[in-house]
Amino acid sequence: MAQKEAIHLDLGKNSYNIYIAQGEIDQLGLKLKKMSFKGQVAVITNPKIEKLYGNRVRKGLRQSGYRPLVIQIPAGERYKTLKQIGRIYDVLVANHFERNDLLIALGGGVIGDMAGFTAATFLRGIPFVQCPTTVVAQVDASIGGKTGVDHPDGKNLIGAFHQPRFVSTDPAVLRTLPKREYLSGLAEVVKYGVIYDERFFSYLEQNSRAIRNLDLEKVSYCIERSSAIKAEIVQSDERESGLRKILNYGHTIGHAVETLTGYRKVKHGEAVAMGMVAASRLSVRLGLLQKAALKRQVALLEAFGLPSELPDLDSGDILKVMAGDKKVVGGEIYFVLPKKIGSVEIMKVDKKILRGFLKALPTDI
Repeated sequence: MAQKEAIHLDLGKNSYNIYIAQGEIDQLGLKLKKMSFKGQVAVITNPKIEKLYGNRVRKGLRQSGYRPLVIQIPAGERYKTLKQIGRIYDVLVANHFERNDLLIALGGGVIGDMAGFTAATFLRGIPFVQCPTTVVAQVDASIGGKTGVDHPDGKNLIGAFHQPRFVSTDPAVLRTLPKREYLSGLAEVVKYGVIYDERFFSYLEQNSRAIRNLDLEKVSYCIERSSAIKAEIVQSDERESGLRKILNYGHTIGHAVETLTGYRKVKHGEAVAMGMVAASRLSVRLGLLQKAALKRQVALLEAFGLPSELPDLDSGDILKVMAGDKKVVGGEIYFVLPKKIGSVEIMKVDKKILRGFLKALPTDI
């Protein structure tokens, strides 16, 4: 396998590489061996991913001299809880894991967040590696060191920053995703175009059919460009004190939708798509964004089979959940609002304005 040049994320002592290539999932053992890792290895995954890729990952690790322990947790956002983290702790303690041992997160964003949070908190911090298997995880959740679990009143309210040793991304594994799961993840790809790179957004528009149909060459480019954008943003703001906040575009309302639907009815990417369109409509209403840019965004999301309107939820409930979001500062709700494709602004939005806006949705473009 010809190895492409890695994307390097320069964070001083927390620096690491993001490797993106077909067949990466088989290279975990070799990469650990190359970095002279000699400890125990535990693979955190769920039954679905274990069935698809567990044998390949174990084989690669064993060929490099490791004896991996596999810890399975149930699939789904509703299991992203402290109770499940406790179960992982129990297995690690029973197997005498030490500070120099390592976890591998094999799965989507939920697995990555939970394995990362476990690594951040077990013995006050042990190393871990990300091996993402969904679009959302490959372009977003696996990069940047955000880890955490959900609380009944909100998403990711409990967490820690803990950077992985490396990220090993294999675009070919996306072929085994259910179609809805794959398309859902494309919302995060669209996000990067809106917040940072108009040329990339245009590329997505021009190649939307091929990307929707999982043309691996074009999808690989989307993953590479999205990962590079996120790496650039995280390098300049590791702890989300400034620029990194723009990555929350679409997530303020999107997380509220996920919370109010019990993390069951709406996929994360679908909620983000709804949230992006709502934020853009709010931006149009506030006079920051031209309607033409909103229309382009809606058209691209719909070309990827993604929703553009919120589900039938009470506007007061949405506002209440947003008010409890971890991104709220001083009781004020902040939004990432586009000014044009490729440029956004972070703004405090008055709750009275938000209440009226949410009651009026959906509105004509």
